[in-house]
Amino acid sequence: MSWALSHLGLIGELALRHTALAGIPLVIGLLIAIPLGWLAVRFPALAPITVVGTGLLYTIPSLALFVLMPLLLGTKILDPVNVVVAMTIYTVALLVRTVVDGLRSVPADVDAAASAMGYGGLRRLLGIQLPLAVPVIAAGVRVAAVSNVSIVSIASIIGVAQLGNLLTDGYNRYITGELWAGIIACLVLALLFDLAIVALARALTPWRSA
Repeated sequence: MSWALSHLGLIGELALRHTALAGIPLVIGLLIAIPLGWLAVRFPALAPITVVGTGLLYTIPSLALFVLMPLLLGTKILDPVNVVVAMTIYTVALLVRTVVDGLRSVPADVDAAASAMGYGGLRRLLGIQLPLAVPVIAAGVRVAAVSNVSIVSIASIIGVAQLGNLLTDGYNRYITGELWAGIIACLVLALLFDLAIVALARALTPWRSA
């Protein structure tokens, strides 16, 4: 505790970096996963390829992906863009199946009624299907958010600054206080992500609280 209290500025700075590296890919990944999931539902023949194909991306070891990014993107090894792109890939891998399950959870009679009322494909997706699929999608986003917070910490091994630095530095220098500060900070950040997603899901589905 004494180490953490004397290094609050450092912890805060690393926490902000960690938040960006975990949060930005979460948003981008969801924006990519929604149309991919919609295509898989709209065209069932594409579902196995889309769901299984994106799911396989999650099997790529994170450290290997972080190292490969500079070669694929032409960036420097310490560029945070490498981590953002890698984490976006992992987020898409987790969320495509979630979006598919969410859209499939929409009652068929509701979907048919919207179609009968003249709702086209995109309008039905945005106005009917996605709002009703929010609870299922939010559950998947919560898992992805916690996963991102955890995996991002590995980027400290390649020199990208975030809360993982406290873990590696504390371990290498046998500073127990720094190590525990990193662990607790990651846990708190994951909890804050989870609470924010739950609050947003409730705000998007006010009829569930009525």
